[in-house]
Amino acid sequence: MPGSPIKIGYCLSLSGGLAANGQTARLAHEIWRDRLNASGGLLGREVELICVDDKSDATTVAGIYEQFISESNVDLLLGGYGNNSITPAMPLVMENRKFLIGLMALGENIAFGYDQFFAMIPTGTEPNAALTEGFFATAATQVPRPKTVAIVAADAPFSKNPIEGARANAAKNGLEVVSETKYALSTRDFGTFLEEAQKSSPDILFYCAYLNDSIGLIRAIAASDMNPLVVGGAMIGPQSSSVQTQLGPVINGIVNYEYWLPVPAMNFAGVHELIAEYQQRAKGTAADELGYYVAPFAYAQAQVLEQAVQATGGLEDSALAEFTRQATFATVVGDVTFGRLGEWAVPRVLTVQFRGIGSNDISEFAKSQARVVVAPANYASGELVVPYRAAAGAAQ
Repeated sequence: MPGSPIKIGYCLSLSGGLAANGQTARLAHEIWRDRLNASGGLLGREVELICVDDKSDATTVAGIYEQFISESNVDLLLGGYGNNSITPAMPLVMENRKFLIGLMALGENIAFGYDQFFAMIPTGTEPNAALTEGFFATAATQVPRPKTVAIVAADAPFSKNPIEGARANAAKNGLEVVSETKYALSTRDFGTFLEEAQKSSPDILFYCAYLNDSIGLIRAIAASDMNPLVVGGAMIGPQSSSVQTQLGPVINGIVNYEYWLPVPAMNFAGVHELIAEYQQRAKGTAADELGYYVAPFAYAQAQVLEQAVQATGGLEDSALAEFTRQATFATVVGDVTFGRLGEWAVPRVLTVQFRGIGSNDISEFAKSQARVVVAPANYASGELVVPYRAAAGAAQ
């Protein structure tokens, strides 16, 4: 292909606590790059991805983007996975008026209000509330009707937005938050935190957690004698195959969010072909074995960049941003239009319940019935089973 490669610079958490999702995103990006280059590249030039490991350490992110910008060794920037890999870069991105598409960063642009930032996350224009809207709305319709909520959450920056949304959704559905317990991310024994939550005898036990602490929290409720109506809500762990295979049947009954699953209503153009190629290439790597959670959205993130460059015919940041604000993009996760602050204009968060998992084998989680979609109604594949222990023992 004529000309020098178009270099795209960004960081991902390829090691550390968020590595499973970072590795998955990188593999999806590489599939996009390989397909694009095989078809002639972008603007007639080959695409080169320059991905730096931020080691799941937010303090490394600003330096990585500073190097990309100051040394001018990349043509375009891309946002990493999650707030941890994006927030520290935002001041630099804004100062240099760069176009940036981030991946799964919840409420990232609320504080910044930057007009050239976009987020590949289906949480809509009210991202804090959208993540758990279906969780609380569905829980509130159960019989007997729940009245109280106990929050158990990581004491970390990422939990701030989901907790704010949880409180708002609880109030909207007539539920009272009676306790909020925070734990350090280094915590290994979660029993004492559940004991603290149990003092208020909550009807709903709401978890907000990362990957490893999701495992600890789910094991703790399974090992306890607690039986709330509903358990779960905002955990970044249960979507990961590494977490799923560690937990196996212990995850049964847990309710959480998802963004895409292989259900008929989400059979968007190209997504199953992507998942098939992804799963083949993921074998023997550190990437997530199934890829359902991150891979389609990482690929769609790159598709948006590709389509903006093609439509504008260049790499000028302001032109790319102006086009992206107004366009509808055809992606493997459906048509995407961006709204206020650069998030999706229309939310599409799934609320799911794990049921009928019989072993720790990943094939159990590949089945569509392993995660029953209980909300929203137009994507639902079943009803919520309550209380928690009844759902934990429910067969499919």
